[in-house]
Amino acid sequence: MTVPSKNWVEQLKTCLDLAKAVETHPEANQCFDELLTVIKTESPQMAELLNLIWQDLISARRAASFWEQMSDVEKDMASNMMETMTQMRQNQLRLIQEM
Repeated sequence: MTVPSKNWVEQLKTCLDLAKAVETHPEANQCFDELLTVIKTESPQMAELLNLIWQDLISARRAASFWEQMSDVEKDMASNMMETMTQMRQNQLRLIQEM
């Protein structure tokens, strides 16, 4: 088994940083493909393993981003509902006072 060089580790860190945001996934994939090409020449098995882990990471980041967006939408809807309920209660109190 080959020991990863510092250059590999640094490039992998760069790829991981780029993978944090879905918007930079194309750049992250390009960076990782370059790293994978170098690793394949020295250790095809390690390259295959890293590729599987990378694909899982990208999928997980996309799923997390999706659910974060869904959570934000849900939070906004709940906030809007609370505002509407407050307005309805105020309107109801006004109507009762006017009677």
